[in-house]
Amino acid sequence: MESGQSLKRRMKSVQNIGQITKAMELVSATKMRRSQELALTSRPYAYAALELLGILSSLKDVPVPELFRKRAIKRTAFLLMTSDKGLAGSFNGAVIREFEKYMKANRVDILDPRYSFIAIGLKAKAYLERRKANVVASFHRVGDFSNLLEAEPIADFLIDGYVREDFDNVVAFFTTFVTALRQDPVVREFLPVSYETIKQSVEETIPRAGRYADYAKAETLLDEKDKEYIIEPSPKEVMDELAPKLLKIRLYHAILEANASEHSARRVAMKNASDNASELSGELTMVYNKSRQAAITAQIIEITSGAQALE
Repeated sequence: MESGQSLKRRMKSVQNIGQITKAMELVSATKMRRSQELALTSRPYAYAALELLGILSSLKDVPVPELFRKRAIKRTAFLLMTSDKGLAGSFNGAVIREFEKYMKANRVDILDPRYSFIAIGLKAKAYLERRKANVVASFHRVGDFSNLLEAEPIADFLIDGYVREDFDNVVAFFTTFVTALRQDPVVREFLPVSYETIKQSVEETIPRAGRYADYAKAETLLDEKDKEYIIEPSPKEVMDELAPKLLKIRLYHAILEANASEHSARRVAMKNASDNASELSGELTMVYNKSRQAAITAQIIEITSGAQALE
């Protein structure tokens, strides 16, 4: 049986780890609630932005902005969005598995020079560098409670690269927040902007139940593509001005969803770690008490045997 001193050291270590994970759980719970609030309250604005993009992209006889214009795909940029930190359960692993699944299904050679990669989060950067991928840009410290200004450098890089024809489309991998216990990794084409991808994003952005479920009824607006709209000063000027801004809003919403998912996953992971530490501490305490009791019993037997021998 393990010595009492060794058991006491293990008990102390487990208790210290339990205190750390409990503190991290409380911090993550606070950040999770805040991130959820930001993600959920941004959904109406994301819907309005995507709806307007859908209206503009469906207009006929209007010059199409560069961001809406499809061209032959010769070069592709992949945007991989993870966290900067670990200890978030399967959060980062789920995004990377979705990325690898896509690569395998589409037979994409990660070393092919036609493909470039953009990392958001240190975990994504480390993973891509290990795979020897062509990382053309990386962004980190996007923030626990991101604002629109933090999304602008990323959106500007994507827009500039697309306009310069450094790549012909952008495919993004990130995680959407569903509930505190469920976060789904998804694949989305960010560029070029199209009506179909906009409608798909709208349908998945709006929750089917809860505080913002009423926005689901507005989906039918996107089906009314033949309605006439008066756009001033001109559709071309409006589209040229709004397309980059609305794309930034879409990217910003994806970052909010990923942040909410990250803190939710970390909170669950830390809660499980705290529960395991508490359970292990209880088991070690029981083993220590049994060891102590066995030692005391042995001493009593020795004393009794000695007393009987003297008689």
